[in-house]
Amino acid sequence: MSRRLIARRYALALAAIAEERDCLLPVQQELAGIAALVRGNPDLERLAFNPLLAPSQKAKALDAILVATGSSTTVRSFFGVVAGAARLDLVYELSSAFDQLVDERMGVVEASVQTAQPLSPAQTTALQAALAQRTGKTVKLTWRQDPALLGGLKAQIGSTVYDASIQGQLRLLKARLLSA
Repeated sequence: MSRRLIARRYALALAAIAEERDCLLPVQQELAGIAALVRGNPDLERLAFNPLLAPSQKAKALDAILVATGSSTTVRSFFGVVAGAARLDLVYELSSAFDQLVDERMGVVEASVQTAQPLSPAQTTALQAALAQRTGKTVKLTWRQDPALLGGLKAQIGSTVYDASIQGQLRLLKARLLSA
């Protein structure tokens, strides 16, 4: 089973508990903070990713750190289970999977947008509004410049791609001309 799927299972369990306790957003912030803390501290990173340390040792060490940082009992218990199952090396994937679950529950989708040139703030707002209208959800944009598009844009939401690029239009024109 892939790391992403395993992390999603743990995140689903935590999301169910956090929703039950009405603390979904605070738990999301705590997870992001813990992932940033591990990423920013080489010693913590070694703790999380060292396969030679016993899971019980990892659990005790991480719990002491979480107590010192003021983490909630929900998050501390969650990481106790994760560390005890020798899955502490999934800390980044857990945070990412939990973010995706919170977005799903809040009606937010992520759109990956590629453009040949940077978009102006007005264009970004218009694009976000158009995608929100099409999906019926709040849209979070991530942008990447791709000069190969020549002009226009491509937007991907999940597995759906909206291609309004000159490159895409030329490809369609070529296909029509070849099939005629």
